[in-house]
Amino acid sequence: MPDMTVPDANAAQPARPSTAYLDHLFHESEERRRSAPPADVAPSLLPAAVADAVERAAEALEPDLREVVERLHADPEPAWEEHRSAALLVEVLARHGIDAELGAHGVPTAFRAELAGAGDGPTIAICAEYDALPVIGHACGHNVIAAAGVGAFLALRGVLASAGAPAGRVVLLGTPAEEGSSGKEVLARAGAFDDVDAAIMVHPYGQDVAEQVWLGRRLLTWTFTGRPAHASAQPFMGRNALDAANLAYQGIGLLRQQLPPVDRVHATVVEGGTRPSIITERAVMRLYARSKYPDTLRDLSARLDDVARGAALMTGTEVEIVWDDGALPSLPVRTNAALTERWVAAQRRRGRDPLPPGVVSETLAASTDFGNVSFRVPGMHPLIQVSAPDVALHTAEFADAAGGAAAVPAAVDGAVGLALTALEYLTDDALRTAVHDEFVAHGGPLDVPTYFD
Repeated sequence: MPDMTVPDANAAQPARPSTAYLDHLFHESEERRRSAPPADVAPSLLPAAVADAVERAAEALEPDLREVVERLHADPEPAWEEHRSAALLVEVLARHGIDAELGAHGVPTAFRAELAGAGDGPTIAICAEYDALPVIGHACGHNVIAAAGVGAFLALRGVLASAGAPAGRVVLLGTPAEEGSSGKEVLARAGAFDDVDAAIMVHPYGQDVAEQVWLGRRLLTWTFTGRPAHASAQPFMGRNALDAANLAYQGIGLLRQQLPPVDRVHATVVEGGTRPSIITERAVMRLYARSKYPDTLRDLSARLDDVARGAALMTGTEVEIVWDDGALPSLPVRTNAALTERWVAAQRRRGRDPLPPGVVSETLAASTDFGNVSFRVPGMHPLIQVSAPDVALHTAEFADAAGGAAAVPAAVDGAVGLALTALEYLTDDALRTAVHDEFVAHGGPLDVPTYFD
């Protein structure tokens, strides 16, 4: 007899998805890019000699930034396990005379370093991420984020130590566990941003983009509990938890028709029974819920609660609903346009021209825990190109790009952009006023820990 465990080469394969919709999205984005007038960006008020010095300092750091990009890429560590990654970044800072605190704010893989100017003044934080995805590694390019953040911080050292240094501080905050968790929210609740007035970072991408939509995200676990019974002899004595999970999964599918286009729900069944001959006593589902605005994410959360309770009611089972267990919620990013304008001006020095809002479709939206920071203090989270536009985050192709030829130049350009944006924030009173007036006009700070209560 033939070995039935050998795959049949002629067996049907999973259908290959059509790229037609993505092709249209990229075509439409290209058309919008061509037709969009150049963004009107005010010239920097920084003295040319100062801006040039910061830029040269960032360029001189290229060997260090290359080391960070390449070593992190070759040794990826997932969320909460970034011990070697954090130690490397602290080591690079130490080489340049910067004493960083490893294990800052009670988080073993977080770190914090500070540069002080001439006196009391505002504080701006530069966030550096360095966690990777399980199995696929740096497929979100956090190795580039880390290098750009460290480079920006070190490029500012000379200016902040000079005789004409501005008042204020720059904080470099190493923020672990962005992937599948909310490390920045953990740090925030431990006080990491209590003395910070604004926060900035940059993320690698397939294009240079000044502002892109980042959805809020919550994690959800449903545990359905029924009663076991013999599935043939006495099925009527059971209450099937897998039936509840099945109905809940269908309920999500039906709910999608009535959801706003900015909402997303993804679900998996991670437990569904032990034997076909036993009515399933326990079934577990894990879900992500995403939305573009905090209030629409809160509304989506309530509707999902109803789906779970309805499925339990129909099947005579019980359901335990656990939101954000082990991974605190991530809010959407509230981008501060006044800060982002200064990023655009700095990137034009580097020969880049970030796309304005609305050029890249908001359909291509992911999530980040920087959103939680941006609802506490003014923040920016622009994107810098390291890959072709059609390469998606969280793919093997993007992981290759994050260690490819464009990664180190992006880290250097990102360092220049972050450093100059931070310096303008510290030195330009009118800019700071515009930044904070915009933040207040958009609702001011949000009480993140209690928002979904």
